[in-house]
Amino acid sequence: MSVRRIVTGHDADGRAVVLSDGAPPRVQGFGGGRGTVFHELWATRETPAPIEAGADEPEEGAVSLPPPANGTRIRIVDFPPEDDEAEVSAEEARALFAETGAAEASRHVGAGTRHAFMHRTESIDYGIVLEGEITLILDVGETIVRTGDIVIQRGTNHGWANRSGVPARVCFVLIDGRFAPELADI
Repeated sequence: MSVRRIVTGHDADGRAVVLSDGAPPRVQGFGGGRGTVFHELWATRETPAPIEAGADEPEEGAVSLPPPANGTRIRIVDFPPEDDEAEVSAEEARALFAETGAAEASRHVGAGTRHAFMHRTESIDYGIVLEGEITLILDVGETIVRTGDIVIQRGTNHGWANRSGVPARVCFVLIDGRFAPELADI
């Protein structure tokens, strides 16, 4: 399943043009052959985002789970079907989150959690299921999300489980946020 990214901009006369068309420049898998794959499409470092003529790639280092501070991120994530045989320890889950620059997101992992990859980021995330189905797991309850469904994730502790037996693809738009004081330390 390839991902095509088209970036528009402006030419020297201010006319709208396609500046790049092809695969995203950053694609990274996590968790070995059985893990998720992130297709990094674009990020902004501030809001409102500057709109410039050129198509310079946003400068970023390693793939990062949350959006940049005061910014946004769009990515497509491929979730392989979960392997019932593969158990993941809390330490392994934390290590995988650390690979994405978000070790602190997995602080709720461990005994008593509902899924090995439960996590929480200080962001508003729009998750749009493009293909397949995936289960959204929360502290209380879970729901199956299917092609065309949209999840608005508001800084809640959650995990994603692909129990369908076939790959699932979700587009995520992440917007930097701030926890209200009563939610900051939970």
